[in-house]
Amino acid sequence: MKGKVFAPAQLPSQMPRLRDSWRRKLCRGVLHLCGWSLVGTFPDVPKLVLIAAPHSSWWDGIWGLLMKAGIGADVHFMAKRELFRGPLGALLAKLGGIPIDRGAAAGMVEQMVERFGQQPALWLGIAPEGTRRQVARWKSGFWRIAHDAGVPVFPVAFNYPDKTIRLGPLLETTGDMAADIERLRAFYAPFHGKHHGI
Repeated sequence: MKGKVFAPAQLPSQMPRLRDSWRRKLCRGVLHLCGWSLVGTFPDVPKLVLIAAPHSSWWDGIWGLLMKAGIGADVHFMAKRELFRGPLGALLAKLGGIPIDRGAAAGMVEQMVERFGQQPALWLGIAPEGTRRQVARWKSGFWRIAHDAGVPVFPVAFNYPDKTIRLGPLLETTGDMAADIERLRAFYAPFHGKHHGI
């Protein structure tokens, strides 16, 4: 079933939103011309960890940013603090980047858990593979952030054969990280990235 690019009025009320601008129409137009669309339903929750896979190409970031801007979803991502300097830093912040201090006593997980505790609404996007290469095992940081912050995980899949971004079921973490990750990987099994699947 072919999807669509959702209009802001069709988005859940608790989803963090970007301010409306002319860029939204431009991004939606690019997605339409290139044949990309969404399939599924967004959860109506103010906080979550969104995981995107399979991550097999730098194009994933392009389509993901176009989609988030096109629908007006305020989804953030992490980047090392050193990148947030000068013009690049301003651009990263505008795109939703969150600076992470890799030299801090508190690690990446702890910094993001603290951020979730400080903000009334936050959707954080993470590529669980941690690389564009096909991997046998995902990195566990996304699960630890979600579990320790007490927020659900929302799986989103890039499916290049039909140019859809598929929205999966919300998963509440349990104390069993391995079982939770296997459930998430099962959602991704039918989908294929630009160069490989899960």
